[in-house]
Amino acid sequence: MGSYLLLKQATIHNAITEEPFVADILSENGTIKKIAPVLEGKLVNEAKIIDAMGIDVYPGFVEAHCHLGLDGFAVGFAGQDFNEQNDPITPQLSAVDAIHPQDETFRMAREGGVTCACVGPGSSNVIGGTFCVIKTFGKRVDTMLVKEKAAMKIAFGENPKNCYKEKEIYSRMSVAAKLRETLRKAQIYAKKCEQAGFPNGMNTIDSAEAEEINWKELPPYDAKLEAMLPVIRGEMPLKAHAHRADDIFTAIRIAREFGLDLTLEHTTDGALIAEELAKEGFPVAVGPSFGHASKYELKNKDFKTPGILAKAGCTVSIITDSPVVEQRYLALCAGHAIHNGMGEFEALRAITINAAAHIGVEDRVGSIEEGKDADFVLIKGSPFAIDTEILYTIINGEIVYQKE
Repeated sequence: MGSYLLLKQATIHNAITEEPFVADILSENGTIKKIAPVLEGKLVNEAKIIDAMGIDVYPGFVEAHCHLGLDGFAVGFAGQDFNEQNDPITPQLSAVDAIHPQDETFRMAREGGVTCACVGPGSSNVIGGTFCVIKTFGKRVDTMLVKEKAAMKIAFGENPKNCYKEKEIYSRMSVAAKLRETLRKAQIYAKKCEQAGFPNGMNTIDSAEAEEINWKELPPYDAKLEAMLPVIRGEMPLKAHAHRADDIFTAIRIAREFGLDLTLEHTTDGALIAEELAKEGFPVAVGPSFGHASKYELKNKDFKTPGILAKAGCTVSIITDSPVVEQRYLALCAGHAIHNGMGEFEALRAITINAAAHIGVEDRVGSIEEGKDADFVLIKGSPFAIDTEILYTIINGEIVYQKE
């Protein structure tokens, strides 16, 4: 037998059509099975029912860029697992190997209606490692995964400069050169693997094949270059930490040079170059916009930026970069963007379907549509108001938070 959940007579904000509508939503085994004005029949009779009359139902909120579970809440050094600082090039690292689902921040995320997040390394390194997409509920990361290899983190500007100024990097030119060098090496490595009969790299070789391989045809194994192969093959985008306008354009220049997919993260100077970014067409994530400008390249951070970029024609996500801003305040960040000129529907899309598309999981999350994951946030009132309380957060058709 299936597991059914029915949201009865909900006011649905599906993130696809601007006007909300009233309907029933039936989910089966964690997937939205049917949306209709009124649902009746055997499956409905078997369902757990939530009376949602007078309640606003939104897609589960999606965080496009954060470090959830990689920086322990009230832990300190023992819980800091979001950066390596002994090598500027670490693509072989994977967030999956460090996420701690029992960390308190996951409960906070669910209380804030965040059901899905793209999580990965920080920005100390020119190449930091692989981001993954997870649901915010579960006991082990393996069962929380939506997408294991979502993006390869790269970083420009002050962070890699400051971290490695005593070693290998002093200027922005060095940052770009290090990235280009690794990408070129990865291209050559990919070609050699392909010629040797392993287009997906040596990580795909199993023990049964080992004796039959002509090892002389294969290049020496390189974990860093293996990790870059999905990027080179166009299967995984570069996820570029870039605040300042010149760094943003350097990221675009290098992506164009190598024919790679790219997403832009933070985009603090976005309002200064909105028309240019709209022409380029790469998705942009804006944030974290709360708080003090702690360094020069943050001096233009402003909640006006998401709205300016959206009006210019960019596909915009709003991010917390948690723990920089706590994950549970994602919708509140969108509320501040609305207060500063962004349309309410665009702000909703910035933390739902746009964010899902930004991280390549829009086929599963980010909107309320039949066939998608049954991830919902139930609220009386607007999610963007400071005094609004979330009544339920539902992930995969399961109630994971309920207001007492």
